Amino acid sequence: MLKVYNNEEFYNVDGSLNEAFYRQAYYELMRAHNYPIPKMLQGDDFWVCDFLQGSAANLGMGGVFWVNSKGVYGEDGSNGYDGTYKGNAYGFLGHDIYLLPNQTLPEHHHEGGPEGFGPKMEAWLVRHGKARFYGEFAGAGDEKLISELPEEERPFGYGEPWFKSKYYADRGPGGTYELKDPESWHGVMALEEGAVISEFATYHNHVSFSKPEMEFDNTKASK
Repeated sequence: MLKVYNNEEFYNVDGSLNEAFYRQAYYELMRAHNYPIPKMLQGDDFWVCDFLQGSAANLGMGGVFWVNSKGVYGEDGSNGYDGTYKGNAYGFLGHDIYLLPNQTLPEHHHEGGPEGFGPKMEAWLVRHGKARFYGEFAGAGDEKLISELPEEERPFGYGEPWFKSKYYADRGPGGTYELKDPESWHGVMALEEGAVISEFATYHNHVSFSKPEMEFDNTKASK
């Protein structure tokens, strides 16, 4: 049975996120699901985030980018490619997402960004636990309305004027979900067992959150 932490346990006395303690909670999640913890996950490549909201127990994530690669066909590797797509840019990503019990990765979307790539497109595979994917559109066909959920089970932000998503779909181990609408708003929350989710995507280079002043960063010490 996974421990459910009080939010205060994740913060130092000065109000800043205790990243070392927070990371240990994710290691507990991994061990509970018999998920391997290789060397890469024991260093700085494994990161944690509370999105500057000071509510890590409910709103946050852990993650690792196994791969986030970009390049130009014919200019990488052995430079031997001379096919139709020579000179075109490419990008791809492999990412694992870790969510504690009932924790939400907040609503966001991906734009093309300044590097010339189109909006990030992505799909997810639930490896362990159970996840609730939510979004602006019903792309998979089996989604239900967030409004039909009990209030305590709705994603963070639902009902606020900045929140865009209307639909949700639950997935367990082996279940997949796909973002089909470019630049559409979406997010994911874990249910009571927490969740380990693998993400397959095009190059990750830009993200925006629907909640004003939310950023991909951690709460600092209060002044």
